[in-house]
Amino acid sequence: MDDQSLDEFRRRWQEELAQAQALRKRRRPEAAERRPRRPEVAPGRGEQASGYLALAQGLLEGAGRPPAPRATRAERQDAASRSRSPPAREDAGRGEQLVDQLIRDLNEMDDVPFFDIQLPYELAINIFQYLDRKELGRCAQVSKTWKVIAEDEVLWYRLCQQEGHLPESSISDYSCWKLIFQECRAKEHMLRTNWKNRKGAVSELEHIPDAVLCDVHSHDGVVIAGYTSGDVRVWDTRTWDYVAPFLESEYEEDEPGMQPYVSFVRINSSLAVAAFEDGFLNIWDLRTGKYPIHRFEHDARIQALALSQEDATVATASAFDVVMLYPNEEGYWQIAAEFEVQKLVDYLEIVPDTGRYPVAVATAGDLVYLLKAEDSARTLHYVYGQPVTCLDVSANQAAFGVKSLGWVYEGNKILVYSLEAERCLSKLGNALGDFTCVNLRDSPPNLMVSGNMDRRVRIHDLRTDRTALLLSAHQLGVSAVQMDDWKVVSGGEEGLVSVWDYRMNQKLWEVHSRHPVRHISFNSHSLITANVPYERVVRSADLDNFTTHRRHRGLIHAYAFAVDQLAFQSALPICRSSRDAMAGYNYDLALAFPCDDN
Repeated sequence: MDDQSLDEFRRRWQEELAQAQALRKRRRPEAAERRPRRPEVAPGRGEQASGYLALAQGLLEGAGRPPAPRATRAERQDAASRSRSPPAREDAGRGEQLVDQLIRDLNEMDDVPFFDIQLPYELAINIFQYLDRKELGRCAQVSKTWKVIAEDEVLWYRLCQQEGHLPESSISDYSCWKLIFQECRAKEHMLRTNWKNRKGAVSELEHIPDAVLCDVHSHDGVVIAGYTSGDVRVWDTRTWDYVAPFLESEYEEDEPGMQPYVSFVRINSSLAVAAFEDGFLNIWDLRTGKYPIHRFEHDARIQALALSQEDATVATASAFDVVMLYPNEEGYWQIAAEFEVQKLVDYLEIVPDTGRYPVAVATAGDLVYLLKAEDSARTLHYVYGQPVTCLDVSANQAAFGVKSLGWVYEGNKILVYSLEAERCLSKLGNALGDFTCVNLRDSPPNLMVSGNMDRRVRIHDLRTDRTALLLSAHQLGVSAVQMDDWKVVSGGEEGLVSVWDYRMNQKLWEVHSRHPVRHISFNSHSLITANVPYERVVRSADLDNFTTHRRHRGLIHAYAFAVDQLAFQSALPICRSSRDAMAGYNYDLALAFPCDDN
């Protein structure tokens, strides 16, 4: 409290004290003689002890001193009769002491009041860090002191990190993290609304003339595609660069058009990998250029290909061999591990977050292998006559569909295995059709989604080993599926892509293309779908005919639901084509005059 406030405080208190003394003087002294005199007491919380004097006395009472008893009317008159005596001056001195005590207590209130105790500010922050955003909002309404604590930057920065907003930012990047959190929540709500209403931009990625799509893969908005012409292309849908660069394969150009087909393509944040029909494997570094940094050759055709999403581990399966490739500290690629299996591999996946030694899971007929780089191939599951129909892995578990055959028919199931204990944890489903796809890695905790040839999408609860929800989605069976915390996106053999709000058991929207859906990948603001044809050779001999080629080549669609891209991407894709693109690839027509980008 500054000096000016202190003088004002004392002046007002002295005025009230003088008024109380003048009131006592006007009392008749005869009334005091009618009753026996009692010991003198200080003014309590009566009519005269009000305002700042009462506040000071209440502060002393809260500090542990016994409160003065309430004075009766006779006692007040008796005190008024003796107001001219020297104890009146003692009263004034006692009042000044109360004022000084009140000022000292106000200046010492640096701690945070928690009801009847005092806590340091740092300890209060440690307590508040366990509250969520709603509880922090309620605490901010308690008092001004609690509001300061509940709006501390540290608390709201932690909330942003916990909910996945701006994960790469530091606390010093923004001055008001509560406002940043509110903006991120508003954007998340807008994106969810755009997803539900199918509000956004839809674009078809440019195809290669006279070539048929063979395989598609994507990671964080970056799409890679392989074609029957041997070409490999990469698009970055985050920047909407429709002129995708080619990745050179270093084949000789002596016989143009005779390059082998692309069998598989995979991509992560730094690498792109393509396997060809002749057994060659090319690895590109997306940060250095379009020429491969490593080339590996198998003696036979490559049946399966896997690429780690976190590091540079590549796994391939050819004939009865599974090979893991990994660059050393100097950047030279080498064989990290090599395994021999009993049957041809059908599915191959690399287990994420395994540390120094890579781990993979492979299925070969009715066998499931656990492949660790420092160990030999181990059989994770084997039941004679029950082949595996799909596979997916997470950091600690592996899920695969099993087809039941033989005299004892138990129904087709999905088995969930623990990779650490190497034992079966759950047996899910009892379907008549084969399970064609399963998504464990991207599903929420304790949930898993799968697709079946019986045209249904199933959401499994791993805690109860039961099917939580059935969605009748497609007419010819489910070919691809993925889910997050509120929606399911599924693709079918008939070419239909469906988006579901599984909490409401409601289909939001759907789109249809000609070929089966082989790839689905989405995040909060984008969706990538790929329709890959069964046949990799155009049946019509007229390859130059645009309509014939469009019917058989396959399609890749990119959907953008981000709010800040809606205005730019609202135009039709044909209006966004470049000047040298004469064919209107989204329609059965040709541009007579190319559009102007300006």
